Amino acid sequence: MLNLFLIQALNGVQLGILLFLVAAGLTLIFGVMDVINLAHGALYMIGAYLAATLTAATGSFGLGLLLALPATLAFGLALELLVIRHLYGRDHLDQVLATFGLILILNEGVRIVWGAAPMSVPVPDALSGSLHLVGTLHYPLYRVAIIAAGLATALGLHLLVNHTRLGMRLRAGASNGPMVAALGIDIRRLFLVVFGLGAMLAGFAGAMVAPILSVDPGMGDSVLILTFVVIVIGGVGSVRGAFVAGLLVGLADQLGRTFGPILLRSVMDASAASQTGRTLAPMLIYILMAAILFFRPSGLFPARGSR
Repeated sequence: MLNLFLIQALNGVQLGILLFLVAAGLTLIFGVMDVINLAHGALYMIGAYLAATLTAATGSFGLGLLLALPATLAFGLALELLVIRHLYGRDHLDQVLATFGLILILNEGVRIVWGAAPMSVPVPDALSGSLHLVGTLHYPLYRVAIIAAGLATALGLHLLVNHTRLGMRLRAGASNGPMVAALGIDIRRLFLVVFGLGAMLAGFAGAMVAPILSVDPGMGDSVLILTFVVIVIGGVGSVRGAFVAGLLVGLADQLGRTFGPILLRSVMDASAASQTGRTLAPMLIYILMAAILFFRPSGLFPARGSR
């Protein structure tokens, strides 16, 4: 039972790290730009497809990943210039409708370019084994690499946001965008940088998950819902909040799915416990969100002056 708990806890941390990578960019976009971008999950999908394509072309996952990051960044910058820029200052309903349309366009575009059949990316040979933890417990080395890469990215974002001039502008923009513009900062360029950074983070998450999940059209839709939950729990505009909330959501999801039915067996028969556990497990993260918002309506770590 202890081994099962540790395995599922690590799976939860890995899921939380991936959610953080997607949520960090989206929370900055929403916090700084005041734009609700429903198409952010599609950038996660684009990153996965680019990594799969470039890995197949180069024969190396590492090289494919390195090439996929600037490619996703360029795609995000083009998307901001062509579409998102025209949504600044518009009503949130307009933003929702426009970016929902983008989801449909990008999903269909992926089907046209890559086809509807799922793509697969082999796990790199150097990371194909397992890591011995304690006793008889082993954990896939590639999943450990995902956790390590996510933690390194989180540290890099922390340093960027809290210890650089760009980070100072991002924090100021999240607190009071009009004042930042009044001080002479090119707000459009700042928005472009924020959106490009968010796109690259989402693409990085998609590229990292490609070897352990199938790459298929619409794969970003499900992760988008969890991403918004992470942002709401963590606080809009807060990278630290996105990190903590991502881990909470990942652990609640993985541990709930595994141990929910086991705990319910103490009060009902095995068949009913299994059925009820499967029904309740997907609800746990929303129950967690409701409980946190009851005590902290602005989230765990709301950005100062957040909307």
